[in-house]
Amino acid sequence: MTISNILYTILISPLQLFFEIIYMMANKIIDNPGMSIIVLSLAMNFLVLPLYRRADAMQEEERDMEAKLHDGVAHIKKTFKGDEKMMILQTFYRQNNYKPTDVFKGSISLFLEIPFFIAAYQFLSHLQILQGVQFGVIADLGAPDALIAIGNFHINLLPIIMTAVNLVSCVIFTKGYPMKTKAQLYLMAIFFFIFLYSSPAGLVFYWTLNNIFSLVKTIFYKLKNAKKILNIMFAFAGAALITYAVKFLYTEGLTRFISVAGIGVAFMTPLIISVIKKYSKIELKTLNIESNRKVYFAGAIFMVILIGCMIPSAVIKASPQEFVDLHYYVNPLWYISSALCFSIGTFFVWMGVFYWLTNKKYKAYFDVAVWIVCGIMTLNYMFFGKNLGILSNSLSYENGMSFDRVQKMQNLAAIVGVAIIMFVIYRFGRKIVSQVLIICAIALGVMSFYNVVKINESVSQIKDGVTQAKEDAPSFSLSKSGKNVVVLMMDRAMNEYIPYFLNEKPELKDMFSGFTYYPNTLSFGGFTNLATPALFGGYEYTPMEINKRDAETLVSKQNEALKVMPVLFDKNDYNVTVCDPPYANYQWIPDLSIYDEYPDIHRYNTSGKFASKESRVIKSVNNKRNFFCYSIMKTAPLFGQVLLYDDGNYYHKSIADAAEGQTLVNNFVADGMDLDFMNEYSTLENLSSMTEIKNDNTNTFLMMTNNTTHEPILLQEPNYVPAEHVDNTLYEAENANRYTIDGKTLKMETSKHYIHYQTNMAAMLKIGEWMDYLKKNNVYDNTRIIIVADHGRDLQQLNHMILDDGKDSLYDAELYNPLLLVKDFNSNKFSTSEEFMTNGDVPTLAVKDLIENPNNPFTGKKINNNNKYDQEQYILGSFEFDISTNNGNGYLPGTWLKVHSDIRNKNNWSVSNENSTFPTQK
Repeated sequence: MTISNILYTILISPLQLFFEIIYMMANKIIDNPGMSIIVLSLAMNFLVLPLYRRADAMQEEERDMEAKLHDGVAHIKKTFKGDEKMMILQTFYRQNNYKPTDVFKGSISLFLEIPFFIAAYQFLSHLQILQGVQFGVIADLGAPDALIAIGNFHINLLPIIMTAVNLVSCVIFTKGYPMKTKAQLYLMAIFFFIFLYSSPAGLVFYWTLNNIFSLVKTIFYKLKNAKKILNIMFAFAGAALITYAVKFLYTEGLTRFISVAGIGVAFMTPLIISVIKKYSKIELKTLNIESNRKVYFAGAIFMVILIGCMIPSAVIKASPQEFVDLHYYVNPLWYISSALCFSIGTFFVWMGVFYWLTNKKYKAYFDVAVWIVCGIMTLNYMFFGKNLGILSNSLSYENGMSFDRVQKMQNLAAIVGVAIIMFVIYRFGRKIVSQVLIICAIALGVMSFYNVVKINESVSQIKDGVTQAKEDAPSFSLSKSGKNVVVLMMDRAMNEYIPYFLNEKPELKDMFSGFTYYPNTLSFGGFTNLATPALFGGYEYTPMEINKRDAETLVSKQNEALKVMPVLFDKNDYNVTVCDPPYANYQWIPDLSIYDEYPDIHRYNTSGKFASKESRVIKSVNNKRNFFCYSIMKTAPLFGQVLLYDDGNYYHKSIADAAEGQTLVNNFVADGMDLDFMNEYSTLENLSSMTEIKNDNTNTFLMMTNNTTHEPILLQEPNYVPAEHVDNTLYEAENANRYTIDGKTLKMETSKHYIHYQTNMAAMLKIGEWMDYLKKNNVYDNTRIIIVADHGRDLQQLNHMILDDGKDSLYDAELYNPLLLVKDFNSNKFSTSEEFMTNGDVPTLAVKDLIENPNNPFTGKKINNNNKYDQEQYILGSFEFDISTNNGNGYLPGTWLKVHSDIRNKNNWSVSNENSTFPTQK
């Protein structure tokens, strides 16, 4: 970040973000871009009204003081000269409690208006959803209005109306003011006319509304008892909102009800306070509360560090490399830096401006509020909103965010309790409050610094990978005359979908001719860290066997498993290529250096190599914004967290690009795409371009991992392709019966069901296209292909696969049912086998009849699948998928399940042990 970027992020970006959130919230509710501009104008004007009122009052105080001192200053300047004049002027000012810098008070409104104008201009002039939108007589809110046409010449009317309103307001407001003040305001009106004349109509419309509001405000202030009338108007509006919430929103969910009712209560608060003050005569002094700016600034520092450093650094530290794109490298520490700048601008600068302009007698309220808010933020972050599942690198939860009513009420009760405790502490121990805040801020700073160090250490480990990713173009060779072996692991590919895919698209049988489908396939764990060792290394690397080798680290055993097949084939003179080995060296971005001892093994990271660079740039920019939004969300009450989370979009102004993520409207309709999906899907699209066909007799081995099936999104049917706008309503209505085969119905009830089905189908279609390419180039018959998954997903779509009452995802057999498709040499017919298989069979299948006496190059043991027939199979049912914590010498204790014969028969399953390192074996 440059100095200019830092200053912009501190001074302007918080305001721009505020504009964006208010506008997008309004548009989400009323779904009208033009009306949303009106809501934005009203909301912003009412929110900053106290700020401008105080600024106007300070300007008036400055003018009164200037008038009071005018004669004395004129006399001094006329009578004295040089240093004597300056000394007497300073004495005169001091005697009248006037500072020369007070002259700037006359320009406070201007100083406030400039950053608000810049923020509004940057937001509305680049707002994509205004493009081509008609609003009333305005044909396009995203372009100049051109409302007056004289032949081929067009005149923009809105800027003229805006300026006329502005000039009328200036005439009324400056009545009786000196010419200097009038000239300043008239020049500003002319400047806005010239500057905004060719701007988009949406922006000019917004500024016209602001000028109308300013004019009404100016006239309103001339009324007698203006404040009282305003309080009554707000109270009526608040009562209307509360009535609406009670009548229409209570049954729609607690979040919307509390949000709207809360705004209504806030609107009624000024009148309630004025009534209480009038009849009870309560003053701040009677509550023994006095202003203490040390409390405010200490609280501001605390919030800056909590929101800008602690929370972002804790998220990134959990998996630093997940936030790194090899093909567009940005150190994730920049996301923390951006969040810190946002926080400084929000809590120190703009909240500081509000504090500085607040009337002295109300600053005590401000101090107390900051102290209490710090306590509530800490409470919400530390104790609520936990266990939400996997958080993606775009800061969206895989399973979404929701809280039941009990959780929300518990949270509200805790907030009230903490607020009371914090108030009591402030009242009786306010002398120590600022010190407590500073000590806590220092503690947060130390923890943040520790997180930053760990993040930097992790990121530094992949610098070589970044360099290699820039230099290498992924490719692998297949021979026309030799033997080719391909092992393609599709992370989290769903095995049970295959019959339904074939039913919907019979052409898949031709694409995958020669393949045998094994529906009765078992995985030894439900997550990649638990399941991939056996897949790549065989039965020596099941969770049970790995835990037996307790003198070695998990990372060393993971690396060993990833090297078994490549090294074995390499030693038998195969041309070996490895792409994206999962968790290599226990790094999120695979550390290809684990193959450095074997220079003949080609290795690549293909994820993201073929995706749009523009999308990666946009995602990086968005993360710099969204980390601040995420931190604010995590410190909000639970009902506010759901509201601010906004399905992982955080009210971003545009979701048209892949970097923005996808927003699901319902089970059939979605907007936007997702960069994580496109990073993987684009690799499948380029399988053919990566394939080098050779006419020599060289034998080849390819081991590749792809995560397309791990990044589900809604796709456009019937071709199952990504699109900026997806609408499958009609197709699903016409083809709903395709989910029932032989009396077995695949449940399709939630968006999670649809996105997984569609993404798996898209992957199969792209791999099928590659199969056609291999056939066309005469390398299909002499190629053995194993398409396998590490595990499935607990989607509870098949009743016969649910092992208990369905409440515990651990007991959904779909989680342990990975995809397995195998094509042997010269096979040409698609078939299905009911043989009991595991993904630990992959090494045995890969080397069969190719390598004589295939032994594990690291343990010397023979590679076979005898273990499958010798005993029941033990599965580590655990949700400890995080390699940053589950990385000792053995897997953390979990529930052990055992199964035999047919995994689709729930009677064949049983629990062997719970919370144990090893299962109980017969």
